[in-house]
Amino acid sequence: MDLGLTDKIAIVTGSSRGLGLASARALVAEGCRVCICARGAERLAEAALEVEATARKPNMIATVQADVSTPDGVALVIARTVETFGGVDILVNNVGRAGGKGLLDTSDAEWQAAFDETLFPAIRASRLAVPHMRARGGGAIVMITSIFGRETGGRMTYNAVKAAEISLSKALAQQLAPVNIRVNNVAPGSIMFPGGSWQKRQQADPQGIAEFVRRELPFGRFGRPDEVAAAVVFLSSSKASWISGASIVVDGCQSRSNI
Repeated sequence: MDLGLTDKIAIVTGSSRGLGLASARALVAEGCRVCICARGAERLAEAALEVEATARKPNMIATVQADVSTPDGVALVIARTVETFGGVDILVNNVGRAGGKGLLDTSDAEWQAAFDETLFPAIRASRLAVPHMRARGGGAIVMITSIFGRETGGRMTYNAVKAAEISLSKALAQQLAPVNIRVNNVAPGSIMFPGGSWQKRQQADPQGIAEFVRRELPFGRFGRPDEVAAAVVFLSSSKASWISGASIVVDGCQSRSNI
């Protein structure tokens, strides 16, 4: 199936590993020109090699070392993408992190950090990308959220920021439809990848994680980043032209919600 993504210009935030890296690889494999970004120069360079390995032709990748939890970092990524490729068609908002524990053990600073490192990068990147999409006749924004933004689970701060992203994506979808910009979110379940939180937990407590898999994951395994990336690519494509404002669950039937 031709997804109509050849030479489309995409930005994937937080793309040096995990879901962001998988999304960048999948978009490039479909013919997109992609800007990837991360805080660390060494890991960013390694990610660029991995993404380039899937490219159909040379010069399909731009890299920007930036901290997109800051306004300047987001602005740099958008500006460098436009400077390198000439515009923006697709934005994948993938950055996210949330610390803290329970109500009494989570400080105001931890709450603020959760929003600064998850919700605000999505707001700022979308705000800066939309004028470029509008100038090109439309575009697609995909938020990487979580099943735990749709139902309870995980850290309290993570629940809150992912629920906020889901709400944001719905509001933006309705607001931006008149200018032909679609907005959706992909809500993964538990995904295993090198360096990710589930791998660290598995290494620390193999027996406990095996029990978690048996109890919580109906297919008997964790999801893979490429399985999430496939949904991201489809929602970014012209084949999803009548899908906007949706929350697409990619979790192997882990979640309990009926909607």
